[in-house]
Amino acid sequence: MELCSSTSFYPKFCITSPKISTISFSSSFKPTQQFNSLKFSRSCTQFTNFSKRLSICARASAPPAVTDTAKEPLPADLVVVETQEPNCRIRLSIEVPSIVCDDSYKRVINQFMKKAKVPGFRPGKKVPESILISYIGKDGFRKSVVESILKRTLPHAMSSVDGRALKDSIRITTTFPDMEETYSSLNILKYDIVVDVAPEVKWVPEDGYKNLKIVVELDSEIDAQTAAEREFTRRYKSLSTMRIVTNRGLQIGDVAVLDISATTVEQDGSEAKNVPAAESKGFHFDTDDGDRVIPGFLDAIIGMKGGETKSFPLVFPDTWKQEDLRGLPCQFTVDCKELFYRELPEMNDNVADKLLGGCTTIEQVKEVLLEKCVELEQTAKDQATDNAILDQLRKMIQVGIPQTLFEEQGRQLYGARLLEIQANMKLNEEQLASLSSPRAVRDYLENQRENIESIIKQNLAVGDIFKRENLQFSTDDLVKEVENSVAEFKKHNQEYDEESVQEQVQEVLEGAKVLEWLRERADIQYVTK
Repeated sequence: MELCSSTSFYPKFCITSPKISTISFSSSFKPTQQFNSLKFSRSCTQFTNFSKRLSICARASAPPAVTDTAKEPLPADLVVVETQEPNCRIRLSIEVPSIVCDDSYKRVINQFMKKAKVPGFRPGKKVPESILISYIGKDGFRKSVVESILKRTLPHAMSSVDGRALKDSIRITTTFPDMEETYSSLNILKYDIVVDVAPEVKWVPEDGYKNLKIVVELDSEIDAQTAAEREFTRRYKSLSTMRIVTNRGLQIGDVAVLDISATTVEQDGSEAKNVPAAESKGFHFDTDDGDRVIPGFLDAIIGMKGGETKSFPLVFPDTWKQEDLRGLPCQFTVDCKELFYRELPEMNDNVADKLLGGCTTIEQVKEVLLEKCVELEQTAKDQATDNAILDQLRKMIQVGIPQTLFEEQGRQLYGARLLEIQANMKLNEEQLASLSSPRAVRDYLENQRENIESIIKQNLAVGDIFKRENLQFSTDDLVKEVENSVAEFKKHNQEYDEESVQEQVQEVLEGAKVLEWLRERADIQYVTK
């Protein structure tokens, strides 16, 4: 057993957590990989996206024991002083009396007596204590005694936080040299432990979640009728043949290839700056999508011909999706590289199957598209509702967030992000190592602190409601979802841990049950952006 001598350390005989700077795809993020592959029934799809981001069990109020080390009887009680620290952290100051230290001293002597092969003494022959210690070395012997005392007393010291301590959060803050010095001079041992405990959720107002008043903002783009019409138009356009415009300017219905640059308009006369977020090269602009660009842009370029350049001022509206552009006055410069117009086939039942396989009439295509868009609209509406509920829950609770939970959630989110990047970009080992570096992880945690803490609060709120209201889901649902998830892993030849899968499925089912319970009781108002 080794104990490091830095400012603080994790005893090897306890379950320890990895350092915050450590990222490992082989183990640290297996739960995230598994969780992203889970498939769930319609009854809990609304909670799935939320739960995929969660790695901390909603049942944090009943965590596993900090250590599985058995408690050996001690000849005397320890003196343990408990001090509450911020963010659900407890400091335990332990004093081990001399009678316990002496007993551990004797145990270590006996162990060395049985194992040490001292020159001049036959195996099993009792070696005088002074000779044995001299042979081992005073420093090495003292270290062994201190380690023995720690191993025996730590389970007793942690008794006061049993059932409250979060797994992997125990840390001894007293340096090993300081413990050696105290033991050597006073024949007692003193050390401090810090441990994170399960946070207690306080609702403001109490039971306020039972009567939620929620305003859900819906994007106009999810309107089923509008979405179906756009999808029909998109499919119809895909049947067209593009022809280059040669003898006229840009008209509605045409497609233009544009190079767009933008600079700020400074009222104080200072130098204008480029606005990269508003710039684009080789942008294929469909004039039928004029409602999706900054107001005034389409009107400004109508009539432009290929090879022409035009400059004009516009102001981004206060409702623009990119917050950093809202209200920003810009001078746009547009180079029209090429113009195209569409030659569309006659819209009749002959093109129905090309628009949507299996359809025989245009009306059938429209009906099927509308049915699909209605389903998507309801799914988007349900998701927006759940997001609004979760955001409201987060604001209604007061809870300290233990560093252990923060770091674990942050590691899971960052690991999931790296897996996504790896899947999309196929990072090489050097790139992956750079993104997995301690500095990259720390920077991510600090930059995403608010988001990480919000996720944890939502998770804790959901878990607390599930427990408070004695909600339940059927065992059959759990078994079915676990079987489906395991089958999915096997289908794609992915590694999985069935116990982890079951825990994650259970969290999803719990979350879905809570959101269902809240929706039934909430006063929900829908408004369109």
